[in-house]
Amino acid sequence: MTHHRPEPDLQAVAARWADPAGWPVALRFDPAERWYARLAVSDEHEVWALSWLPGQGTDLHDHGGSSGAFRVVSGALTEETVSVGRLRPRLLSAGAGRRFGPRHVHQVTNRGVDPAVSVHVYRPALLRMTRYHLLDGRLRVAEVAEAGRSW
Repeated sequence: MTHHRPEPDLQAVAARWADPAGWPVALRFDPAERWYARLAVSDEHEVWALSWLPGQGTDLHDHGGSSGAFRVVSGALTEETVSVGRLRPRLLSAGAGRRFGPRHVHQVTNRGVDPAVSVHVYRPALLRMTRYHLLDGRLRVAEVAEAGRSW
């Protein structure tokens, strides 16, 4: 009989990293672009922190085949996913989170007036992301970014 450790729930991992006081790097806000830093990496997953000033956000993107989860630590973020050819927004406030599978495509934006902070966990570690445009109700590949480049 072989024993293997169950895979950790990625949302629970994100929750464990929800306090910036425990991070190995100092939380920063960058007026020019979203700030991000990798907090941890293991054989099972990696953990990233992101900060978002009002108006900062991502393009539509996937996670290169990785599954994941993210949790809003402070502030609020709007996640938009494509459904029936349109972007559908969902507001996530502090404490809220989201799990996603390997084919998930979304964009995330701070549409509020306060800064926001989030923690993101990916399994396996991110190697690439594909950015998309939504044209005529269909996703079209805009760019594939390899790990180490600016997400």
